Amino acid sequence: MFLSRFRMNTARPGARRLLSSPQILHAAVMSSFPGILPTDAPTPDAPRVLWRLDHQARAEVLLYIVSPDRPDLTHLVEQAGWPAAAAADPQSPGWQTRPYAPFLDKLSSGDHWAFRLTANPVHTIRRTPDEPRKITAHLTPMHQMAWLLERQERSGFRIVEKPHDKRLLPTGTTHQGKHEHHGDRYELSVRDHNNRSFDKRRTDNGRKSSHVTLVAVTFDGRLEVTDPDALRRTLTQGIGRAKAYGCGLITLAPLTPSRQTP
Repeated sequence: MFLSRFRMNTARPGARRLLSSPQILHAAVMSSFPGILPTDAPTPDAPRVLWRLDHQARAEVLLYIVSPDRPDLTHLVEQAGWPAAAAADPQSPGWQTRPYAPFLDKLSSGDHWAFRLTANPVHTIRRTPDEPRKITAHLTPMHQMAWLLERQERSGFRIVEKPHDKRLLPTGTTHQGKHEHHGDRYELSVRDHNNRSFDKRRTDNGRKSSHVTLVAVTFDGRLEVTDPDALRRTLTQGIGRAKAYGCGLITLAPLTPSRQTP
């Protein structure tokens, strides 16, 4: 497994084109792996290519990729990076890739990490008993957080709870109970709520393109490892739906002193 990071040059038209559509960026990411054909479907329960965009600042966008094979991002450098700088320094091709296995192997129960996840929190609903179930997005931070909390156990971690003296109670309440907001109880926040809308091109079997709309949100928080093997699967297989469109990739980072629990 490999973890790669590529910085987008957002001043270039090629970068803006890639950022305009998850479908276009997905195709560019998959082009980094010559051994994977466009018609190849991910093998169930096996590591797969995952990617995520992080908007660090107004003009800084980082592309993270987790993959079973080492990627060649030369085409991304040419379209959306700094090709002149890469050509001037052969030791720095314009992106960073490092083996992921040494990090994954060191995960242990009880470890605490900061994490980031961009995901597509959805559920199924139906208005009448006879109506087929319809997949629909969770739209509020409370329901989006609940979606992630429901998956934490089988994903190999638990989201850390805040100390009681640091929890905030909703206005007008005197106790913590069912009305407590998940963000008040847990070291968890939701940001970058995006409605992504694009055309999904389908050329197989003569089918026409279809319009796709999905809700993507980014979670930041702290977690404790509870099942290292399950967490390794989560880190290499992703969480939730829409993995082809920049959702599902969770990454871990060491906790800074300011994020440590007293």
